[in-house]
Amino acid sequence: QVELVQSGGGTVQAGGSMSLSCTASGGTFNSYTMGWFRQAPGKEREFVAAISKTASISHYSDSVKGRFTIARDNAKNVVTLQMNSLKPEDTAVYYCAQLTPGTLREADYWGQGTQVTVSS
Repeated sequence: QVELVQSGGGTVQAGGSMSLSCTASGGTFNSYTMGWFRQAPGKEREFVAAISKTASISHYSDSVKGRFTIARDNAKNVVTLQMNSLKPEDTAVYYCAQLTPGTLREADYWGQGTQVTVSS
């Protein structure tokens, strides 16, 4: 059983930066695309970023492109999300995920979620 444990998050002022981390256990981390999603109050969960098994390819939503960076360390089973130039509209609960093979929008396993609040 795969377990994804997240760390990071909290409150930051607009324009600031924050990093999220997600450590995987119980599976073969380097066999799967990993991703980050977020869910704002009253909204559906949305895709943020994904990174391929070897970190050779990454994808971003238009809303975060150029501001967020996803990375992974397969030796440590860790995926991170570096968030820069944060905006109040980035406020949400962020989830890391092990993506379903062949998709960028579906996941088989989810982290516990972590709150990110950007104050204006």
